[in-house]
Amino acid sequence: MNMQSVKEIPITLSHLFETVHHVKKIERGSFLFQEGGQAEELFIIQSGILQLSKIIPDGRELTLRMCNSGDFVGELNLFSPGSRYLLSARVIESGEVAVIMKDELEEKLSQDLPLAFEFIRWMSLQYRKTQTKFRDLVLHGKKGALYSTLIRICNSYGINTNHGILINIPLTNQELANFCGTSREVVNRLLSDLRKNGIISISKGAITIHDIDYLKLEIDCEDCPVEICKVD
Repeated sequence: MNMQSVKEIPITLSHLFETVHHVKKIERGSFLFQEGGQAEELFIIQSGILQLSKIIPDGRELTLRMCNSGDFVGELNLFSPGSRYLLSARVIESGEVAVIMKDELEEKLSQDLPLAFEFIRWMSLQYRKTQTKFRDLVLHGKKGALYSTLIRICNSYGINTNHGILINIPLTNQELANFCGTSREVVNRLLSDLRKNGIISISKGAITIHDIDYLKLEIDCEDCPVEICKVD
């Protein structure tokens, strides 16, 4: 494949493009892959947005990552023969993904030490993101989970305005609840309290954070690097 036809990913894993098999269109509302399906492909997102989630035993959905252009997904299944996808990837915004065959990438990683090193370093970063998210969920309860989610979304999709930080991605209260592993009703109540206190405002479904320091103080924010404190 012509390297110019595939957008460069932000991490230093450009050699991954040498294993790209083909490019695939993804449509909003569909699934790129679903939990439990045979994991034979991995993907580099060229455009669009994916939501990586897991259904927990009581039927609720826990969203672990929002992925957009340049992100690599499906990596958890490498070097596991006969593995199945551990998460589901739902398309939030239509776009395209570059498809990499799992066995071809495994062979390349086993032969290219610099690439394998960079891949391990990138995987470590993903692990740290997930670890800090679960820390917030466990230590600070439902309120802390929502507050940390809002902070992370601001770091990923926030735009500074004269009135605060505008979250520049459409998210329903149910989708926010999925990030927190809680119910929509709980998120509705917590968002209402934040609005009453002037911490946030919501206009036509778009959330603006007026006092992000308040959210950070409430969850004892440790000021993690931005590359860790994100949802993507």
